[in-house]
Amino acid sequence: MPDPIIIIKTVGIIGVFLMVFAESGLFFGFFLPGDSLLFSAGLIAASGFFDIKVLIVGCIIAAIFGDSIGYWMGKVMGPKLFYKDKGFFFKKKRIDDAEAFYKKHGIYTIVIARFIPIIRTFAPIVAGIGKMRYRTFISYNIIGGVLWVTLLISLGYFLGSLIPNPDTYILPIIVVIIFISLIPLIYKYIIESSKKPSL
Repeated sequence: MPDPIIIIKTVGIIGVFLMVFAESGLFFGFFLPGDSLLFSAGLIAASGFFDIKVLIVGCIIAAIFGDSIGYWMGKVMGPKLFYKDKGFFFKKKRIDDAEAFYKKHGIYTIVIARFIPIIRTFAPIVAGIGKMRYRTFISYNIIGGVLWVTLLISLGYFLGSLIPNPDTYILPIIVVIIFISLIPLIYKYIIESSKKPSL
C-alpha cells in the first residue's frame, strides 16, 4: 500500500481537492481512497502542513461539486451509459449496486453513500438517472459532503494533535479505516451469498 502521507505531500492541497472531486462523482474516480485521503490530510494538517480551515472548506466544495457533476452525468447520459460492461471503468454491476442501495435508502442514499467506497461515486449518477429533483439532490449532497469531509478530516487532525509522530501509525490506521468503510459491502456480499441456493 503506497504511503498516503507521501502522496498527499507530493500533490499538495490542490491535488487533494482534485482527488476528492474525482472520487465524489466521476465514474473513473471510484478507485481513489477518499476516506483514507481525508483522514491523512487531517493528520498532516495537525503538523501545520495544511491550514485546517482551508482544507475542510476546499474539500467540502470539491465533494459537493463532484457529486453534482455525477448527478448531471446521470441525468444527461442516462442509463444507456451502463447498458453493458465496457472495460475497467464501465462495470454495469457498479451502477446496479448503487441503484439497489438507492432503492433501499431513498433520498438518504446521497448522505449515507458518502461513507461507503464505490457506492459514493455512483450514487449521484443513479440519482440523476432516476430523475431525482436537483433541489432535493443538492440539499442532501451538501449535508453528506459537509459530514463526510468534516468528520474524517477532524478525526485525522485530532489524532495527529494527540499522538506523537503520527506518521509512524498511519498505515495501520488507514487499514482500519478502509476495513470499517468496507463493512457494509462485506455484509451485503454475505447476505447475498447466503440467499443463493446450495448445490
